[in-house]
Parts: sequence; structure tokens; C-alpha cells
Amino acid sequence: MAPHLQRVLVVDAQPASVKLLQELLRTISTGQMWHAPTDAKAMQAVQMIDPQLIFVEHSGPGLDGARLARAIRRSDFPCRKAPIIMVTGEATAQTILGARDAGVHEFLRKPFTMKDLLRRLEAVALKPRDWVEAVQYVGPDRRRFNSAEYQGPRKRKTDARMTPDQARLLQALKIVRAAAGSLDDDWMQARRALATQALELQKAGVAVGDMKLVEAAAAMARLLPTEGSPDKSGLRVAIGALLTFMPKEEEAAAARAA
Repeated sequence: MAPHLQRVLVVDAQPASVKLLQELLRTISTGQMWHAPTDAKAMQAVQMIDPQLIFVEHSGPGLDGARLARAIRRSDFPCRKAPIIMVTGEATAQTILGARDAGVHEFLRKPFTMKDLLRRLEAVALKPRDWVEAVQYVGPDRRRFNSAEYQGPRKRKTDARMTPDQARLLQALKIVRAAAGSLDDDWMQARRALATQALELQKAGVAVGDMKLVEAAAAMARLLPTEGSPDKSGLRVAIGALLTFMPKEEEAAAARAA
């Protein structure tokens, strides 16, 4: 795990908590460690040091761990996908689910032992999870949240009757559909989500042998400028063409929900 711990940022307003965590980490790695007491200081540190791993306290003076995680995930920093471990004594269901939905990788409950810490480090360093680039959510696949305590299969009902390629295809199309509704409200994240899913859909199309899907995904990607104003009307047409590849049962379910 040591190569994954060369640059570690600890975000916590309590010096004693920071010292304890840093001392435990030094028994594993000789990497560099930084400390930030607030959201604002943490964002400055993230830009400067490009951390490989971030520990963040759930809350404190000038600190909101979930808000900070969301800000990092939606930033353009090179470390936006770096593992984030939330550390707190407030281990309520609401806190845990809030951390998961903010894009946190793991949750470490206080007081914790060295064994607890190692399990979380092993989970983020040795068991990488798929990255989800959507509009409402940006972060690691939430189906494997807190994998250090994962004891068995935890799958969606659709997973059992789908191949991995089909499941990836369905998730990508769902994200495209959601992003289409945010073109005007959150263009930057919608563009990033659509660009990511265009690549995923091209890979999925190759995997399932559907070149029409590959072409449709590539057509949408060409309408996603990195700068300047997009052709949103043309983009909506391209998205509509992609959504024709949505499985019929998913379309029916979406219609019923509407």
C-alpha cells in the first residue's frame, strides 16, 4: 500500500485527531502528510499537493466533509478521483449515506484501531472501484461503498440477468438521459458526464458488437466542445439517437415512473 500513501492530506479541525492518524500512517508509509483544518484550507492544499489519499472529518468549525468531497469530485483538480475516507464519531445512518452520496470511498468510525484503518486503506488501494461520472453524482460506484466491511453480494435486481457489458451499457445510457435534463442548468458537469459516457458507450458497443451504437456515441462526442458555446439543439438530437439503444423494459419503467 505504501506507493498509494506518498502524499496524504488529513482534513480535521482537531490537532489531537490529526496527530493520532498521522502517527498510525507513519508506521505504514514514509510518505509526506499535510493537514488542513477547514474546507477552504483543504481546497488550497488539494491544488498545491495533488494528494493520493484524503482523510476528512465529517464536521467541525469551517468544515463540512460531505460538502468538501462533492467540491473535490466536481473540480478540475488532477486528484478529483483520489480516494476519500471520512472519519467521524457520528456514525448514524444519515451520516454514512450522506458520505456515500457525496462521493466518499470509505467511512472510518471513531474510535478506530490500526486494524480498522488497514482495512480501509486496503479497500481504497487494492480494491479499485468503477468511477461514475454523472450529473447528480460524481464518485466511485456506490454499490461497493465501505467495501472493507462488505460481507456478500450486494447487487441491483437487474445485475443478475445482465452481463457486465450490458450493465455498463444500461448505466451509461441512464446517465446520458439524466445529463440531457441538465444541459441548461449545469452545463459543465453535464458536458463532462456526457463525454465520459460517450467513451463508455463506444467501448460497450465494441464489446457487444453493435457498431451503430459506437457511431451514435461518437457522433454525440463530436458535439461536446471543451470551450465555447455548445450546439445544444444538435446535441439533444444526438442524445435522442443514443437513447434509442435503451432496453425496452427500462423505457417502460421510466415511462411508468413519469
